Amino acid sequence: MDDLGWLSLACDLAALCPPSRTAFSVGAVIVGADGREIARAHSRESDPHDHAEEAALAKAASLQGVDLGGATVYSSLEPCGKRASRPRTCAELIVAAGVRRVVFAWREPSLFVAGTGADVLAAAGVELVELPELAERAREPNAHLL
Repeated sequence: MDDLGWLSLACDLAALCPPSRTAFSVGAVIVGADGREIARAHSRESDPHDHAEEAALAKAASLQGVDLGGATVYSSLEPCGKRASRPRTCAELIVAAGVRRVVFAWREPSLFVAGTGADVLAAAGVELVELPELAERAREPNAHLL
């Protein structure tokens, strides 16, 4: 699959999120340098405070011998750069995991916190690709918040 295909899958995963009035519904997929899926997740998949990227990175970390240096994180929403529920943001977790590329559909609106994840990632040298043609799909499971 190409970037649009993987990001479409992330948008599909966002639709699986249990609804929340205090958090966005987000889907994330991590794809290795070889083009194969490493992990996928959606917000609140197993914990009410889990973000999609955080959960996917945790799944990837549990796998033996996985190198995320050449991986891409596909996220329906810009990874968070500020967070109240956990000590580390998704942007920080992505940088710490060694991921060098992030593709997302929708910039985080300043509804809960300021959307600064792209700034954090860019400052760390992570390549960012925004595909706004999928932003509407990323917004759909969040319509009740907007």
